[in-house]
Amino acid sequence: MSRERQRQFEALLTPVLGPAYGAAFHMTRSREDAEDLIQDASLQAFRAFDSFEPGTNFKAWFFRILTNLFYQRYRRRRREPQIAPLEDASELYLYIQASRAGVREDTENPAERVLGALDTEAVGRAIEALPEEYRVVAALYFMEEFSYQEIADMVGCPVGTVRSRLHRGRRMLQKALWGIAAERGVVAVA
Repeated sequence: MSRERQRQFEALLTPVLGPAYGAAFHMTRSREDAEDLIQDASLQAFRAFDSFEPGTNFKAWFFRILTNLFYQRYRRRRREPQIAPLEDASELYLYIQASRAGVREDTENPAERVLGALDTEAVGRAIEALPEEYRVVAALYFMEEFSYQEIADMVGCPVGTVRSRLHRGRRMLQKALWGIAAERGVVAVA
């Protein structure tokens, strides 16, 4: 690879490393594993940079490499499939719980009030607690703001599957976020 092409790669890679580390951390739940995953994805992207089409979305291209490596590496470690709990929250779990706990204000949605009291770290912690198949799409969607189609391309599944996982993941997130809000004293749980 020419020096100019190396500079182009570095210029495109540098701004996505921070978000990529965040996504890798949410996927792996470990700083060391996230760092290893980023390093391996960067090396693989460098080696495959000739296949990258200039003018297309480098971040999405890199995240696809990152996500594929995650699935290859971590699924190999655990051959048994992870089953998501069937007992997940109702559609309006957070709203209902907040209303029951008396989190009310005439002009405000009680669920929004609870969520507003939680920081990005709490949301990240809730995402990390999700089962793998939901955690990956939730991290890419909520933390990195990729579209359904981009996520589908990255994880290699249909858009409908991404939507389904996000829908189910949101319901599980509501339950987890309510638990964090109660743990932090944001809401009083009887």
